[in-house]
Amino acid sequence: MKAMLLTEYKKMEVTEVEEPQVGPDDVLIQVEACGICGSDIHGYDGSTGRRIPPLVMGHEAAGCVVATGQNVTDLAVGTRVTFDSMVSCGQCDFCRRGDANLCDNRMVLGVSCGEYRRHGAFAERISVPRRIVYELPETLPFEHAALIEAVSVAVHAANVTPTRLGDTAVVVGTGMIGLLTLQAARAAGATQIIAVDINDKRLEVAKSLGADYGLRSDQEDIPARVRELTGGKGADLAYEVVGATPTIKTAIESVRKGGNVTLIGNVAPTIELPLQSVVTREVTLRGTCGCNGEYPECIDLMNRGIINVAPLVTAKISLTDGPLWFDRLYAGDPEQIKVVVQPQTT
Repeated sequence: MKAMLLTEYKKMEVTEVEEPQVGPDDVLIQVEACGICGSDIHGYDGSTGRRIPPLVMGHEAAGCVVATGQNVTDLAVGTRVTFDSMVSCGQCDFCRRGDANLCDNRMVLGVSCGEYRRHGAFAERISVPRRIVYELPETLPFEHAALIEAVSVAVHAANVTPTRLGDTAVVVGTGMIGLLTLQAARAAGATQIIAVDINDKRLEVAKSLGADYGLRSDQEDIPARVRELTGGKGADLAYEVVGATPTIKTAIESVRKGGNVTLIGNVAPTIELPLQSVVTREVTLRGTCGCNGEYPECIDLMNRGIINVAPLVTAKISLTDGPLWFDRLYAGDPEQIKVVVQPQTT
């Protein structure tokens, strides 16, 4: 079958690879759509250490069942499905207590970090365990369903963040996950959303998706402006969706005393923390990693239009065009939000 292979850092090649093996508990899926994630672009040059070539990347995907292992009896050929990006073991303490996203033995599709290699979905077909596969309604297009993995990150972050009806939430960073997070925060009960970025186009998209305000962090004092918009107290919640010292400081300084800051971004391995501000104001910081069983919730939210991903898909491309688009995205293309690869098109 054809796949887009990272043959060496900064080099992608569409080539023939072996068909994936289908174990007794696995499902073979024909990939109809697979999103290019920011983590794929960061891994393209080897800087993350989590995508060691040769590797088929891609973990945001949807498609149709083409075959199943002998133990899988509840999915017919042709069923429209998506799947989690993370394969948990189901046996460790974290899995057994319901925290599969913290699994000691987890593997992420399209990732090779030295400890394991798990090929992903920039390919015509992929084999994954039945336990991470979810059926899709006919009303959800494949190119939208490919974004369920990203939606699940936002929904999980909203689920672990204490939210009360009427809260004000600041979302720092309006890339793909930030734009989904602001929608998830509103669905969770926040009734005033303040989006923060340095990109006017993304801030306009944020406002079209429900943000009440779009603030340029390079043009004004964000914490001061947030206090102005909240009667002087600051926001109840902040979601940081970048992962760098300046943006994390912005999130922390934007919340009120006793506020909650949820850290989603994961770019820098270490950051500087305004410790006294956190301690003296009793600000709660929490990290959030991936998702933990939110796929059915995400499918429902998207199918009912509560979370809208249509404006986020800015390009749909063939597998053949993938290498050129990786170069383009790596170089930086501020006009793109989500590029979706469609392996079955030419």
